[in-house]
This record gives sequence, C-alpha cells and structure tokens, in this order.
Amino acid sequence: MNFFAKPEIVCTGFRFVEGPVWVDDGSPLLAGTGARSGALIFSDIPASRLCWFADGRTGILREPTGQANGNALDPGGMLISCEHENRCVSRFDGKHAARRFVQRFEGKRLNSPNDVPVHSDGLIFFTDPPYAVAPEDRELDFQGIYCVEPESADPTLLNDEFDKPNGLAFSPDETSLYIADTERGHVRRFSAGSDGTLSDDRVFCDCERPDGICVDTAGNVWVACMEGVEIFAPDGRRIGFIALPERPANIAFGDADGSTLYICARTSIYAVETEATGALARRGRSAAEACCS
Repeated sequence: MNFFAKPEIVCTGFRFVEGPVWVDDGSPLLAGTGARSGALIFSDIPASRLCWFADGRTGILREPTGQANGNALDPGGMLISCEHENRCVSRFDGKHAARRFVQRFEGKRLNSPNDVPVHSDGLIFFTDPPYAVAPEDRELDFQGIYCVEPESADPTLLNDEFDKPNGLAFSPDETSLYIADTERGHVRRFSAGSDGTLSDDRVFCDCERPDGICVDTAGNVWVACMEGVEIFAPDGRRIGFIALPERPANIAFGDADGSTLYICARTSIYAVETEATGALARRGRSAAEACCS
C-alpha cells in the first residue's frame, strides 16, 4: 500500500534524535517558542536536550535532560520523559524544573527507561532496557515493562521476558499494547486490561531491529526498523514501507490534522505526508474539544 509521500528533512544537525511527540498550540510547554500552530517536541539524547520544531524553526525547550529518550503527554498536557542517563521517568510542565518521580523498582534503581506512552486514564507505561547503564552498575537482573499511576513513585512490573524492550504504543481503543523487542526482531501484542494488566502475549510481526512505534486511527501499526518505517495492518500483514537514508529510531503523527508522520532518524527529523491520521492526534483533539465544549 502506498499512501504516503516522499520523506523530506525538516530539520537536521542533531546528534541522535528520539522521542517525538506532537504538542498542540496553547500548551504551556510551548510558551516562549512562538509556535503558532503546535510543535513537535523531541529529544537529542547525547546533547541532553529537549528540542522543538515548528513553522520551519527549531529551538531548545529544556537542558540538561539526563539524556531524555522517549516522551509522551499525559492527559493534563504535561510531558512525561524517560531520562536515559538519570535512570528515571520525569514530568515537566514547561514552567518549573522537571520532577523525577519514578526511579526504583522494589528499592533497586531502574536500568535506563527508554520509551513511554500514557493511557487516556493517566496510567503511564514504560520500557526499561539497559542501554545507558554499565553491566556492573545494574541493580536489576531483568529488563522490564512497567506501569505506574500518575501520582505514584512505585511502578508495577508487567513483564520481564524481553531481551531488549523498546518502543510501545496502544491500539486506537487502548485494548491492545504493542511492544518492540529489538534484540529478538519482532513486535509483540498484548491485551491491555483497564487496570494496567497485560495478557495474551503473542508475536504481532517480525522486522529487523524494531524501535519506536505509533498507531493510526485505522489500527495500522507503524514501526521504525533498521532500513526505514514498516507499516502493518491490524492483523499483522505488512502493507507499506518508507525507505530512509538514515536509520530511524522513533516516529509520531502530528500537525493540525494528525496526518504528518514525523520520523526521528539519527541526525535529522523527516516529515512524510500520509493519508492516515495518528490515533494519539485524534485522541488529543477529542479531549481538547470535550474540555472546551
């Protein structure tokens, strides 16, 4: 299926970009940026910066970030970040210093939290591979998938059977959670309970070193892989591929209508116009409309 245009670089010159998330205009996170119609927020991990892109311009939102990696918005519009180097999950409102609120599991330091989605009820999910921690400094002997209540510092371990848990994303109705296992070369799908529990673990698709994931409103699953972005139908069939000159790490839909796919690929951010609409973009607009109606 070919329902997208050719990728175009919209900004470049970074060291290693990750964690894209679209933020609508009016968010306190964008105060002072001059963004007129929303912005893409993303991490430059080695530079320990959170950056923004809007209207052809870029800037720095926060630094240092403890080498923040994955990012997501909670229902209140605050930015949840996996701080790779600081081995924690933090919350940032755009006005005050980021607050580290998840740092340990059962008294032991986390490995290096990697990616994060937030359920519409506020429950935060994250993966915890050991990419940024030396073997001798690890306190946990597994790589976990966790969830944590928004006001809690105590995460619940959901699964410890991944070799390298990485990107993760919910289906449009939030009844399934897709999680990449980079080392095993596949994406797994779980049934997600309303209480945060995961069940019915099965392999959804195979792809080479999968990383970040996003989902569109039709339930198609977009995966950043070794050579580009692979697209899979809800039944796991491969239906599309976006080739890139740089290896992608993470992806997110954005812009006013949620149809532009932004791709974090090493030194650059690429944009691809698609015929799809991001599930998170639609959810965010629905929440805003409900709030203002």
